[in-house]
Amino acid sequence: MRDLNRFKGCLLGGAAGDALGYAVEFMSASSILHKYGPGGITAYELRHGVAEISDDTQMTLFTATGLLVGSTKGMTRGVMGSYVSCIADSYRDWYRTQTEAYPLPEEPHGSWLVNLPEMFSRRAPGTTCLSALGQRRLGTVEDPQNNSKGCGGVMRVAPVGLYFCDKRVEPEEIDRLGADAAALTHGHELGTIPAAMLTHIIHQISEKGDSIPDAVRDAMAAVPKLFPTAKHMEELLALLRKAIDLSTQDRDDLDAVRQLGEGWTAEETLAIAVYCAMKHADSFERGIIAAVNHDGDSDSTGAVAGNILGASLGFDAIPQKFTDKLELKDVILEVAEDLHRDCRIGEYGPRDDVWANKYLSMKYPTITK
Repeated sequence: MRDLNRFKGCLLGGAAGDALGYAVEFMSASSILHKYGPGGITAYELRHGVAEISDDTQMTLFTATGLLVGSTKGMTRGVMGSYVSCIADSYRDWYRTQTEAYPLPEEPHGSWLVNLPEMFSRRAPGTTCLSALGQRRLGTVEDPQNNSKGCGGVMRVAPVGLYFCDKRVEPEEIDRLGADAAALTHGHELGTIPAAMLTHIIHQISEKGDSIPDAVRDAMAAVPKLFPTAKHMEELLALLRKAIDLSTQDRDDLDAVRQLGEGWTAEETLAIAVYCAMKHADSFERGIIAAVNHDGDSDSTGAVAGNILGASLGFDAIPQKFTDKLELKDVILEVAEDLHRDCRIGEYGPRDDVWANKYLSMKYPTITK
């Protein structure tokens, strides 16, 4: 069920949760409530007329373009590297947008997104992501580069779950790619396995049309089989069970979120997002508001909750207040459309010069929208 409405909802929804939470990322809950009132932040705080996205959405877009570069090379050249290697090349380009000035020299790149001057904005990029991507060797699940379980891996992998919708790829391979993409920068089991969980959840929703509770429970049953020797699996599953239980209770969202953590680590980000998405499964607005009004990493918990709710409810269910003024909205939707459309050119045709400029030469014109 390759539904464009879900693809657009997932990426735009993640960006909306990210932008709502970015304004309060480093504020305590008490400070948020003092500044915005008893309901906390419920609408975008604009800077220069836009709701700014953070590194979470930036890296999510680079994940998406990495996937599409991989498939396009495979279809047009008959051979391709692994998807994770293409994602890694794309992440290295993101790293350059955070450490160098626009424009970058004309040389081979891993993503056309480097042609967007807006991507060169530093929005509190994760120190683990920066330090890892600055090294020659990136990590793998089997050979980690570090022992970080920060949320910088899980917050960017939703496109993996979307992209393989209705493709002849086993679910285990898709989940594993989510973990592999996170492991490039985050080496701890609890930095990588939650990424596999989120990938599975998004895939179940987008392909099977599962409800959020069903998708979460399916992920909790499937992903442990991929990592049978993981030492911290039960810790993650226990936290997710707690999130599910809390979502069935009639209690204040802030109180419930505090029982799950602050979201600085991947397992806490996922658990908070799962709680908010399950508790408010019928309301995108209530879900992301619950996901950002707490003491912790508000943009990441908002982004992941927005990914899940957007995939489930679709773009059409996202209130206009969260689509208007969103930074790079048109680019986000364009990438979602590309993920949904996928590469349709082959080694011997037909031609599609725009697609080739995006995902082969990476010379797609700079977009300012």
